[in-house]
Amino acid sequence: MLGFIRRRDFLITADGVHRLIDTHVPYRNLEDAKLQLHVVATDLLSGETIVLSKGSVAQAIVASIAIPAAFAPVQLENLYLADGAITCNTPVRIAVARGARRLFVLPTGYACALEEPPRGAIACALHALTLLIARQLLHELHGLESSIEYFVVPPLCPLLGSPHDFSQTNELINRAAESTRTWLAEGGLTRREIPHQMRAHRHQ
Repeated sequence: MLGFIRRRDFLITADGVHRLIDTHVPYRNLEDAKLQLHVVATDLLSGETIVLSKGSVAQAIVASIAIPAAFAPVQLENLYLADGAITCNTPVRIAVARGARRLFVLPTGYACALEEPPRGAIACALHALTLLIARQLLHELHGLESSIEYFVVPPLCPLLGSPHDFSQTNELINRAAESTRTWLAEGGLTRREIPHQMRAHRHQ
């Protein structure tokens, strides 16, 4: 609230994210990763999708998760970078443009079992963003050439909660792990299909 009153352009700093990355990522630059690594962000001024393939890992990740209003944009030269989800949350076409011919997609899903909209401005805005991301991914997958293989891990469904509520983190991780094991055992990696959990639906 003080951030809004003082006309600051963010609510919280990204210091904690920086520390998390520095603690757990064993390399400091994107180009030092053992596998080719690209991080997607959005240029807040032009609306262009920016793909970061070299330079600071921490800076790239912080830029990619910088949800507007929650985090400050990251300035990189003459660019002001924010959350990649604004323009391209699941960069399927970007991967294909860089030579990928076999894709493994892990969508996070959305709170599909709510009985009413989330309460609170931030919770409601984040929920709307997850709906936008789900629709965007469907659009990208439908537009792929038939020669591109893709395998989509079904997201959790039914799902409750909010993207900013971390009280169920362990439970959701365990559910997702079990759900994915079941999908693999049932031949998930032999089917080029879009799971029904990703399409618009309701729970009674």
